[in-house]
Amino acid sequence: MLQGLQTALLTAQANFLAQWWLYLSMPLIAAVIGYVTKIAAVRMMFQPLEFIGIKPWLGWQGVIPRKAEKMASIAVDVITKRLITVEEIFHRLDPKEIANQIEKPMLNAVEQITREVLSQHQPGLWELLPNFARERLIRRVQAEAPQVVAQVMADLRSNIGQVFDLKHMVIGALLRDKRLLNRVFAEVGRKEFKFFGRSGLVFGFIIGLVQMIVWLFYQSPWILPAFGLFIGFASDWLALQMLFHPKQPKKILGLTYQGLFLKRQQEVSSDYARLVADQVITPANIWQAILQGPGSDKLFALVQKQVEQTVDEQAGIARPLVAFAIGSRQYQQMKKTVTEKLVQTLPTTLRHVDHYAEGAMDIRNTLMERMQKLSPEEFEGMLRPAFKEDEWSLIVVGAVLGFIVGELQTFMMLH
Repeated sequence: MLQGLQTALLTAQANFLAQWWLYLSMPLIAAVIGYVTKIAAVRMMFQPLEFIGIKPWLGWQGVIPRKAEKMASIAVDVITKRLITVEEIFHRLDPKEIANQIEKPMLNAVEQITREVLSQHQPGLWELLPNFARERLIRRVQAEAPQVVAQVMADLRSNIGQVFDLKHMVIGALLRDKRLLNRVFAEVGRKEFKFFGRSGLVFGFIIGLVQMIVWLFYQSPWILPAFGLFIGFASDWLALQMLFHPKQPKKILGLTYQGLFLKRQQEVSSDYARLVADQVITPANIWQAILQGPGSDKLFALVQKQVEQTVDEQAGIARPLVAFAIGSRQYQQMKKTVTEKLVQTLPTTLRHVDHYAEGAMDIRNTLMERMQKLSPEEFEGMLRPAFKEDEWSLIVVGAVLGFIVGELQTFMMLH
């Protein structure tokens, strides 16, 4: 047995000296395999944005763009259940301050609305009024406008759950712009993705050393492809596991280890909160969702209630006479027209509130502070879907690439 071992060692030594450069290339090629499969896996997470190939199976679409709706839904669920609620951020807004912020642009809009509505519903009467009477009427309506806006905002704040759907807004925004969804995950995980590539070099090199030693003693056509497959599979699997495991810090040989994303929870939370607050849950997007989303009809009802109430109050005791003069049906239509035109001006006038709303809602700091306090399990739940979805396919691709390179190595070693 000892003699057989000596013979095997001598044979291995002779083989190594005869083709030393090929043997030394094995761990280097294995390192390259590990690195390339990691880069391929990262690319496959984000690219392409749209499906390329023949649907449904022959082709590929980036994991994140393909699962955009599900990922956005999971993220919103965590945000609204664990971090912040729509009611909370809207109760930070002061209706009177909003009225003050949009008073100037609103006064111009009210003047235009008053002229248009009276010209439309009572053209003869409006034309007969002298200029001073027209201006006095306009000023009177303008004087009431801030109070109407303040009351509408107060009603909006009290009924925001019926008028505004945060989940619908976020999912819609991320589905419309898949690059934005990619950017959220790419920027938040930029350091982890760099580690992902470097880990492939290290894991691949170590496995390549074992591969070299095995090939010295046992040269079979299946050895190199098998090792290539194993390198691609194992290095991808190990790297993905190291992103989130262990959840709690653990000491191994005196060194403290924790999943890379979890270890950077404070920094990741800051980056995530900044991107979400600056690009997704912004005042501009919120106003647009309220005005054009599924609850917009309820907003119209809130505005209409306040406008009709104000018009009736201004008409006072003369209301029956006014309704009689222009017709009860036309009087109601006039109030509806005022509401419609006021709602049409809101997208423009509400832009003047963005700076105030951004500071008052304080979405960025709120998200950051509360994300930083999440448990490791809760924190993982926000980011893990990007890696968990179709994780198997990324690992399989790595294994296949490793197998192909192993076949090329076999061709080089045996020919």
